[in-house]
Amino acid sequence: MYQVNKIAKEKQRATRIWKIVSIILYIVIIPIIIINFTLIIKSFINPNETPSILGYKNYIIVSGSMEPTIMTGDSIFVKEVPENEIKVNDIISFQDGETITTHRIIEITEENGIKKYTTKGDNNQVKDKNKVTYEEIEGKYQFKINGVGTMLHFLQNKIILILLILILIGCYWYSCRINNRKMERKEKRKKYKEEKMKKA
Repeated sequence: MYQVNKIAKEKQRATRIWKIVSIILYIVIIPIIIINFTLIIKSFINPNETPSILGYKNYIIVSGSMEPTIMTGDSIFVKEVPENEIKVNDIISFQDGETITTHRIIEITEENGIKKYTTKGDNNQVKDKNKVTYEEIEGKYQFKINGVGTMLHFLQNKIILILLILILIGCYWYSCRINNRKMERKEKRKKYKEEKMKKA
């Protein structure tokens, strides 16, 4: 009897752990899938633009030019803002040839009626060579998530996205299987009790 009770308790504990793990997976995986699908669709529609979610664009920092304000490996979020909201000392992400650079504005000048922004990395000794126009700005820095850039980049991979979907389906299938087994056991116990009462 003791061994049976012990096994039953271990099964209950395993079931509870699985439920907690499933909830965590759903909370983490579902938003990632939704966000990644949205980004993939937007990138197909506008291949020349950085896709955004609710107006926010995400970039992963790969250099130390903005340290210690923004560290290598940080994931930053920028948002498009009106031109009159961009001031000196703001951090912006902008088109720099074929790459996106994130630096701080140190000076704003006007040339032929067009505003131009001089930028510099906090960790750089000299300012950037080329001035930035408003059209080249991807967005104004809003916030960052420390040290998760590599992980987010990893999760944005299409193959990883497919694996996440398969994991989600597997979790759902396993949960359904556990629930079905519980229902079967309940039905069996119910039938057993009914038969026992008939015999009595």
